[in-house]
Amino acid sequence: MAKIGSVMTPVGRKALLLGSGELGKEVALELQRYGVEVVACDKYANAPAMQVAHRSHVFNMLDEAELRRIIELEKPDHIIPEVEAIATSVLKELEADGFNVTPTATAAWLTMNREGIRRLADEELGIRTSDYRFASDYDEFKTAVEAVGIPCVVKPIMSSSGHGQCTVKNPEEIDHAWQTAQEGGRAGAGRVIVEGFVDFDYEITLLTVRSCSGTTFCEPVGHIQIDGDYRYSWQPQPMSATAIEKARDIARKVTDALGGYGIFGVELFIKGDDVIFSEVSPRPHDTGMVTMISQDLSEFALHARALLGLPVPEIRFFGPSASRAVVVEGDTDKIEMDSLERVLEEPGTQMRIFGKPEIKGHRRMGVILATADTLEEARAKTDRAYDKLKVNVLPR
Repeated sequence: MAKIGSVMTPVGRKALLLGSGELGKEVALELQRYGVEVVACDKYANAPAMQVAHRSHVFNMLDEAELRRIIELEKPDHIIPEVEAIATSVLKELEADGFNVTPTATAAWLTMNREGIRRLADEELGIRTSDYRFASDYDEFKTAVEAVGIPCVVKPIMSSSGHGQCTVKNPEEIDHAWQTAQEGGRAGAGRVIVEGFVDFDYEITLLTVRSCSGTTFCEPVGHIQIDGDYRYSWQPQPMSATAIEKARDIARKVTDALGGYGIFGVELFIKGDDVIFSEVSPRPHDTGMVTMISQDLSEFALHARALLGLPVPEIRFFGPSASRAVVVEGDTDKIEMDSLERVLEEPGTQMRIFGKPEIKGHRRMGVILATADTLEEARAKTDRAYDKLKVNVLPR
């Protein structure tokens, strides 16, 4: 029997969020709708989820001793990784001691970097992926580029939102790609993956939910990335019946191998009826923010429901929807989202402002959402709203 007692009492449930960005913030809100106490953690203060959590801790989650200390101090019922940069070896040890990690500590460990999950998919599950090589130093990197061929994509094995990622289109860009990857990794300089360029028609995120009801799929989410960073997404991505069947088969195989309950963002390349595996995140996916307007249960609500051991009997899809990320450039701790009365003047338009405390370089600070009768109109509606938005970047 699933039960949740009074919040912040001995009979209540407590969730510890490891990562407190905009995705973690939405998970925190959904957990609180079930009366769950939420403790938010991140490496910087006043992160989005911290602004809505019951309390928070600021520390480097790659610090094994500090991560263990915080978890043993809080004694949460649910440990919920929301980023990759976590000392996952500690999670595996604590899970063996009886702590509950979402979806599992092994899933967090395998997906904390691109190496673990790529080897699982290709070498253990026999799922088709792009050609790839890993490199720990510059000489290995040059050898990897030669083996994979140009053009190729270079990424730190641990990064997010496109940081450290770039495409090598000619030999003159090899040195720059190495340097970019070394500067953009979440854990600092280190190992990289070199991926062969995939010829694809489009790419999707297949949000896959594992719960006590079994495995459930959201409608496929199409998206466009710029410099490895999500900028646009829409739902549903039109696909052939064959491609959808293959995509779901791959997603089921990968998520079954990872195990546990929660939502998984399975990234796939589609070429005609062929499907190629790219990556998987055992947590809500940034491209899936479109589900905040397209479904009765957003990806965040689905994640909360599943990890709490509650059923997901169905996901009701409302119709064509789109999102557009608001990415801001600058170096400031003060921005203003301006002209909001114009941004939101059309019916079927929404916006989320994430409340991140500062920008150094480029950072996703909000998202515009829209729904309409057709995908084309939903995407056009987000573009119109975006064009009306004025972002004031003020001096520190």
